[in-house]
Amino acid sequence: MRAATSFLGEWGAFQRRVFFLLSLSVVPNGLTAFSIVFLADTPDHRCALPAHLNLSAAWRNSSIPLEEDAIRDGALVPSKCSRYKVENLLKYSERGLLPLDVNLSNVPKESCLDGWEFDHSVYTSTIVSEWNLVCDESWKSPLTSSIFFCGVFTGSLISGQLSDRWFGRKIVMFATIALQAVSRFIQVFSPSWMVFCALYFIMGMGQVSNYIVAFVLGMEVLGPRTRTVFSTAAVSLFFGVGYMLLPLFAFFITDWRMLLLALMFIPESPRWLLSQGRTEEAEAILRNAAEMNNIEPPTVIFSSLQERRPCNICDLLRSPNIRWISITLWVIWNTITIAYFALSLNTANLNGNAYFNCFLSALMEMPAYILSWVMFRWCSRRMSVFSSLSSGGLFLLIIQLVPAHLAALSITFEMLGKFAVSTAFAVVYAYTAELYPTVLRNTAVGACSMASRIGSIIAPFFIYLRNRLLLQTYFGSLTVFLSD
Repeated sequence: MRAATSFLGEWGAFQRRVFFLLSLSVVPNGLTAFSIVFLADTPDHRCALPAHLNLSAAWRNSSIPLEEDAIRDGALVPSKCSRYKVENLLKYSERGLLPLDVNLSNVPKESCLDGWEFDHSVYTSTIVSEWNLVCDESWKSPLTSSIFFCGVFTGSLISGQLSDRWFGRKIVMFATIALQAVSRFIQVFSPSWMVFCALYFIMGMGQVSNYIVAFVLGMEVLGPRTRTVFSTAAVSLFFGVGYMLLPLFAFFITDWRMLLLALMFIPESPRWLLSQGRTEEAEAILRNAAEMNNIEPPTVIFSSLQERRPCNICDLLRSPNIRWISITLWVIWNTITIAYFALSLNTANLNGNAYFNCFLSALMEMPAYILSWVMFRWCSRRMSVFSSLSSGGLFLLIIQLVPAHLAALSITFEMLGKFAVSTAFAVVYAYTAELYPTVLRNTAVGACSMASRIGSIIAPFFIYLRNRLLLQTYFGSLTVFLSD
């Protein structure tokens, strides 16, 4: 295939169009992948009191008991899930007593029977404040993220099969982008948390399918040198651009209609067409590409081809060599994904401004993706994976040695860990696509992505536990171990 298409050159008008349109197609992925950081962030809150309640201002201000906060080293903070019994407060208020006259520790408590009051200084509204996902319902917040990644898991499973065996790369990519756009638009009008989650699941399916198919299509259409830049730096950088836009817009709603229209000009993969025995269609695409590049194509492009049987996901485990490669990659992908998504989702819990921390986390990915291209270009594949994984793990482990009052230094090491893990992610994505033949490539990348989603489904609950030691020690140790 490479010899037959070498007449097209590396960087003509055809390759430039494919390169930039495919890269642009993943910008929305970066924009929505971590939108849950802001969509499901939990604002400060306290139990609400009925507005008609005849309580003095002093008793209203003292209606919430103080509790120790483990995250703030045992500091006393107002409770978020309980209040003093309203009937007792009314009795004290009617008798003219002030809170200083009463031993509040002996006053009975009750749950937030009248809902919650949420702080609106940072967010006008989140799904947490919209549907009261706090206290006994707080488990729903990390579950929302996990449902999204369940959709990613499902999309990884089916997209490879659909594009490898039946519909090809272009149709599946176009359909999944449309699926994202429609589900994202409908999600704005979600009447309940369950409807929101159902649509979020569909968005996860569309997002990963679009990314994987666009990635594989670029690997198959572009030449060897351009392919390396595309697979390591370009597609990841455009994803990073979308990620950097996220804190600026918090949640950006669009149907991407103009992008969908532009993507119609991306061709189908000639490699996939050949694997399906559709030689005439593959030649027609290459002749059109030659015309765009002002090159005269040879009279016969593909002289003889062998018939290939259709492949499926079971072929990843059929032969001993590919089986070992597949299992190893599934473990590596899972580890990187756990670390990457946990660090990304944890930005709202770091000290400082949540928007700036998210932007900083996204910004760290840009040089990481450039470094991944440099490593892929001049270093061995194994050395690239080893160095990026081990350095990421070490940065996360070092955080445990940083004193609690040096928050800025702790954030610095966490961002360096994110930098290294992002580098590893980009390298492993490109490395995986190189290891498999065309007929299995989309299925293989999809299977690796599917295996990794077990980790991303679990990752939100590490954030929910809010245990800094568990989070960073676990991920640090795991990445260092896997790098060996």
